[in-house]
Amino acid sequence: MENLSLLLMFLSMGVSHARVVSVSPGPLLRVEGQPVSLRCDVTDYEGPREQDFDWTMQQGEAGSIQVISTFDPKYSDVSLSDRVASGDLSVVRLGDSVVELRIQEVRSSDSATYLCSTPSTDSVVSGNYDAGVTLKVIANTLKVASEAPEPVVPEGGDITLYCNVTRHFTDPTYLSVTWSLRRPGIPLVDMLTVGPDGDVVTGSGYADRGLRLAIRRDGAFGLVVAGVTQADAGMYVCTGKEWIHEEGGQWKSIVEKTVEMGAVAVTPTARSLSVVAKSNTTLNMDDTLSLTCLVAAGNLASLALEVTWLVDGRTAVSLGRDGVVSNGSPSVGLERMGPGEFRLVVRGVRGSDKGMYSCRVRAWVGGGGRWYQAAEKTSNPVQVLVTQIKPNFAVTLTTSSTPQVTGDPTELACHVTNITHFLAGGRLGVAWEYTPLPGPPGDRLTTTQTTLPIGSLDAHGNLKSGTLYRDRLESGAIVLTRVEPDTFKLRFLRTQEVDMGAYACSVTAWTPSRQGGMEEVAEFLTPPLTVRWEPKGPSLTAVAQRVREAVAGGATFEMSCTVSHVHLQDPGYSVLVQTQESVDSATRTVLTLSPDSVLQHGGATDPNRRDSLVLTKTGPAEFRFRLAGVQQADRGFYWCDITAWTKQPGQAWTKAVSAKSNKVQINFQETGPSFAVAIRSDTTTLYPWETAKMVCALSVSGASPKSDDLAYEVRWYLTRLRGGNKGTLLASVDRFGLVKKEARNASSDVSLERTDTHTYALNIHATQDSDSGEYHCQATPWYLSASTGAWTHGAELTSTSMFLTVRFPMWDSLKLPLLYGSVASVSVGLFSLLLGFICAHCCCRNTTHTPRSRNKLMDLEMD
Repeated sequence: MENLSLLLMFLSMGVSHARVVSVSPGPLLRVEGQPVSLRCDVTDYEGPREQDFDWTMQQGEAGSIQVISTFDPKYSDVSLSDRVASGDLSVVRLGDSVVELRIQEVRSSDSATYLCSTPSTDSVVSGNYDAGVTLKVIANTLKVASEAPEPVVPEGGDITLYCNVTRHFTDPTYLSVTWSLRRPGIPLVDMLTVGPDGDVVTGSGYADRGLRLAIRRDGAFGLVVAGVTQADAGMYVCTGKEWIHEEGGQWKSIVEKTVEMGAVAVTPTARSLSVVAKSNTTLNMDDTLSLTCLVAAGNLASLALEVTWLVDGRTAVSLGRDGVVSNGSPSVGLERMGPGEFRLVVRGVRGSDKGMYSCRVRAWVGGGGRWYQAAEKTSNPVQVLVTQIKPNFAVTLTTSSTPQVTGDPTELACHVTNITHFLAGGRLGVAWEYTPLPGPPGDRLTTTQTTLPIGSLDAHGNLKSGTLYRDRLESGAIVLTRVEPDTFKLRFLRTQEVDMGAYACSVTAWTPSRQGGMEEVAEFLTPPLTVRWEPKGPSLTAVAQRVREAVAGGATFEMSCTVSHVHLQDPGYSVLVQTQESVDSATRTVLTLSPDSVLQHGGATDPNRRDSLVLTKTGPAEFRFRLAGVQQADRGFYWCDITAWTKQPGQAWTKAVSAKSNKVQINFQETGPSFAVAIRSDTTTLYPWETAKMVCALSVSGASPKSDDLAYEVRWYLTRLRGGNKGTLLASVDRFGLVKKEARNASSDVSLERTDTHTYALNIHATQDSDSGEYHCQATPWYLSASTGAWTHGAELTSTSMFLTVRFPMWDSLKLPLLYGSVASVSVGLFSLLLGFICAHCCCRNTTHTPRSRNKLMDLEMD
């Protein structure tokens, strides 16, 4: 059994460790003079991790030749020792169990079957210890022939690159050809490759360059690069490769050759592009204008041209590279007459067609949908003159409404008469100007006599405002109108003093232009017209009146302010209500009301009293101020400071004049309220455990404050004996409603309640005889002074005394003890009788029988 176990163990070891030696799959076909690598590796072996390898070669019947070994340096055959020594034959270890036999330049004599073997390091011989691969070496017959391209190509032209790749067909090999471009400082870039399987692969950046293949009858491959650019200049290279299709479907390049086809330079289009326009001309109205643009370039046939005619730098009409005309019309056209010849035709010329004409040409280069602008040039300008008769007319400026004072409206009318030579479809426009009146010497604003534009209406009626008048025109304070085809008006709704000066209107004649708009053909300016009046200064009067007088603190004061004005047009008013304690004291602002009726409180306003202050506008020129709940600090003088403001539509208010009213005084004497206190109760005699209620009633007379402005501190006292001292404090409530009770030894309890503003009640719950005595209350009133606005306490008030009697009930005190005693006595008597009866019948009974004597008499005696 032991031998059988050992046998099974060895068998299992042999199965689990079967050495496998493998080499590169073959057979291999290589070209003479090319490097060859044969790989050999071993797996599933025992022994050391690093394995040794021996390479031998078998050529027909000649026998085996030792090539090289990783273990024995002298392993190589004598015929191969020189190649091993020179490194032409070498073995390179790629790992512990992987090596590679390398032949730097393979020879035709190296065709053989190469065998890789590994010495055994296994405990049991198992698996294979060698493997072989067949190598066939063929002659290098690959040839690459090319034709030199044109050394200089114009930008946008084509480059044709012919390259012929051949070899002697002795074995199944395949060919590929690759065109590449080398530029200075840039690595070789592949443009296009025809692979061994016939697939065409385009290099990076050449997918949309319009490359195409051309194959001649002799079999030479040709690559055509269309629409070349500056980036296509450089040295062109052709590379031919020979391929084999190895086992596993992989393509393997076995030899390649590269030849330089030649350098190509690309001539920029801008260097050869020329543009000429012909020629100066003078035309009459409605003639036909014809101008020619001549374009020449070295590569004109390969260029796409975009031609644009410019008039004074503006685009008139364009012809795109796709032949589409832009900005053309039935009267304006641009056509191509021949290669490089373009003609501009304008039929029925107008005055707007005059100017400097130039031809701008943009040359585009591209192919395969990729276009870029290669050059742009503009021709010499040619002058086109159009003889025309300008329209003629007369312009007069009159005053329709003259201001008499500042604020009155002003209206000027500009009339056009005697219009001649005005073409159909023509229109008139107007521009208004203003020149200030000369001012006193030294006034730079008025002595310079600068003309300022007010505004203008063009041929379409569009308004263009002057810089200084833009706000007034946009708001409607100044209006420019065209009331009739030949009449224009300028109107000031409210004329200001700065508007005095000289006014003029300039009328322009407009005719339809070639571009569809209007062009100015004539202009006439009127003589200046002076607008002036004698300025009169505005005046303002303000009067204050007392509407309601404050006779005491807490009362309401009311004052009205009335304003009247002269030489003002629809003014707005701002009001400041001001005050001072005395004539010599500082002035303080109470309230302000802006012309837009925005109310603001001044620095003299207490933030807590802002609800008591009112300032309103009760009429077009009347304002009313009200102060509720006056205090001592409010005493003093009050008046209105009124400012008149004027306003143009859309502009801010402008201050015109100010005035102060007369002063109204607030003066009153402070008289505080008077208080009284009284005590009362529904009953003064009660029995124990009943509730006693006593009321402390306060009253106020004089200037009675509001209920929210009045509070009391109330205290209750008890005196045991009649006419005793102040007594003991029972409970108190302060003016904030906080109740405080003193400690009590009795079983009764007290509570306080406020039934209304002036009434406080003391409740004694579960009264005892110890609660008998004299009761009285003391109160301290607190009120918010209408004069000072501060809380003030009045004099302490003490009520009269009231005696409370708690009676002792005799019968009520004895009836329960008597009842309880009677019931107990009867119960004890009955219980004693019952107990005696039970004892007599149960415990003292004689049980011996005594026969009754017949002698009755004796029995009686015995009894």
